[in-house]
Amino acid sequence: MSTALSTMPAEQAPPQPEIRHDWTRREVEALFALPFNDLLFRAQSIHRRYFDPNQVQVSTLLSIKTGACPEDCAYCPQSTRYDTGLEVEKLMEVEKVLEQARAAKASGATRFCMGAAWRCPKPRDMPHVVAMVKGVRELGLESCMTLGMLTREQAGQLAEAGLDYYNHNLDTSPEFYGDIITTRTYRDRLETLDHVREAGMKVCSGGIVGMGEQQSDRAGLLQQLANLPQHPESVPVNMLVRVQGTPLAEEEDLDPFEFIRTIAVARILMPASHVRLSAGREEMNEQMHALAYFAGANSIFYGEKLLTTPNPRANRDMALFARLGIEPESRPLSTEPTAPSPLFYDAAAASEAG
Repeated sequence: MSTALSTMPAEQAPPQPEIRHDWTRREVEALFALPFNDLLFRAQSIHRRYFDPNQVQVSTLLSIKTGACPEDCAYCPQSTRYDTGLEVEKLMEVEKVLEQARAAKASGATRFCMGAAWRCPKPRDMPHVVAMVKGVRELGLESCMTLGMLTREQAGQLAEAGLDYYNHNLDTSPEFYGDIITTRTYRDRLETLDHVREAGMKVCSGGIVGMGEQQSDRAGLLQQLANLPQHPESVPVNMLVRVQGTPLAEEEDLDPFEFIRTIAVARILMPASHVRLSAGREEMNEQMHALAYFAGANSIFYGEKLLTTPNPRANRDMALFARLGIEPESRPLSTEPTAPSPLFYDAAAASEAG
């Protein structure tokens, strides 16, 4: 356990921040507009009431079926509509997936995520992905999948197999969404999230920044996520990875401080959720990683590749963790924090008490 823990009695712990589901756009935009240091201080203070600030959850992501996706997501090299030079690969065999899961566990991952480039899984695919889920769970790893849209029946099959998390991102704000994808609606995405919740699985849902959207769109994305009936347990924040051949290949870089602001606002709006650094980490230097952790990011994808784009090498992540005094999070299967722990040290509260 990290040295951030304190024996401070529960009655002296600061009051827990209210978990809300009624954020207005004006409120969220006001958070983005805070002075940078004020925003990070607020996010870090909230983060400490729900999580050990010196632990980061580590996941590994494997592409189990690559390319040939019929969707037209403007950022995605796996779409059949764009010539990106990506080699199409059929659905992997179950045992080969489990070999990768064993290697991920040996490297320190606690969650194994599997992604398939489908609009939605076909009935013939379901027995294979169900077997993958069961196999990953038998290894003692949390399991996560992203397979596109799900019917209610398919969500039930995955839940029965023991799938812990299902990822389905909202991508961006409702207003900007039509500029990025036209082959499925925002309502389609929300409906899949509903099916996942109804089946009893945890939700992993976030978006992508740096696609040419405005700050108001980043606020709109986080507002949508925070106002779901139940917050996603994991909120991946992706930085656009520009791939030649896609419509967004020449998009300008997002200001790094704007990315950190997005992390901090996500932490404030969804205090009990894991906020994950996902795609785009290859372009982030160590200082930006450290700022993101301070802003409330407490989960990463770990390994050589993130579906089809590069990811920082695993040993670089562990070396940075050591320099920052961060440990990989260890959590029993199927548990998430639902209330702040009185053991987590709050520097601000301690200072006021002194």
